[in-house]
This record gives sequence, C-alpha cells and structure tokens, in this order.
Amino acid sequence: MKPRSVATSAQTCPCGCARAYDACCGVFHTGTPAPTPEDLMRSRYSAYVLQQGPYLLETWAQQTRPAEMDFAGEGDIKWLGLEVKHTSISMEGESGVVEFVARYKVGGRAHRMHETSRFVREADGRWYYLDGEVDGA
Repeated sequence: MKPRSVATSAQTCPCGCARAYDACCGVFHTGTPAPTPEDLMRSRYSAYVLQQGPYLLETWAQQTRPAEMDFAGEGDIKWLGLEVKHTSISMEGESGVVEFVARYKVGGRAHRMHETSRFVREADGRWYYLDGEVDGA
C-alpha cells in the first residue's frame, strides 16, 4: 500500500482539533517537539491517518520502538476520529498518560480502539510514546 499524502494546510487536522493541519499536528510532523503528551498523542494519531511511519518511529521511546513501521498489513483502514478522555503529567514532569478512543473502519465495519498510552520525557526534553494498554486486547 502506498503512503497517503500529507494533509494540506487548508484541511482540518486529522486529530480532531478545529485548526488547520499546518497550524496543528503539521507543526510537529515538520520537526517542532510536541510540548505535552496529549499534543504528541494527537500528532501520532494524525501520523497514523497520514501513514507517516518515520515520524511515528522518531517519537517512539527507544526501549520500546519497533524496528520499522509497515502499513501494508493495515488493508483499507479509514480513521474516523479521535476523542481524548483523560490526560495527566507526573509531578516531576517526566512521565505522562493519555487515555483516548480512536474510531476507524475496516471493510465497511466500524471499530473503536480505547487505549491508555504512557509517555516519557527524555534527557533531550522531548516527549516520547513509551507504550499503551488497549482495553479488550
């Protein structure tokens, strides 16, 4: 499956914010570090929608990062939306949690993924996705 094209500046951001892609997740996809775990999670959701494997790998904590991102097995997945349920950052500001529901369709059938993701802030000051627990998985 060939990668989807990058969203244009006039398009609403895939993460569900009311802003244009270039003013939202596009900023992070072009190199600006996400300032919070929620911003990183939203930008990673948008990267899945747009099949931006390199960004997903760059924002994944080294200790849990896969060797590669392969969207070939995803079939005809269509991402429908994202709802952030809860976010928190530790008192020390070095770890965070984001609970969300992502809705998608495969083969005309609707699904939802409810995940609680963990994030860490590394020595470089950037946030990285560490891992997540999917309800029902």
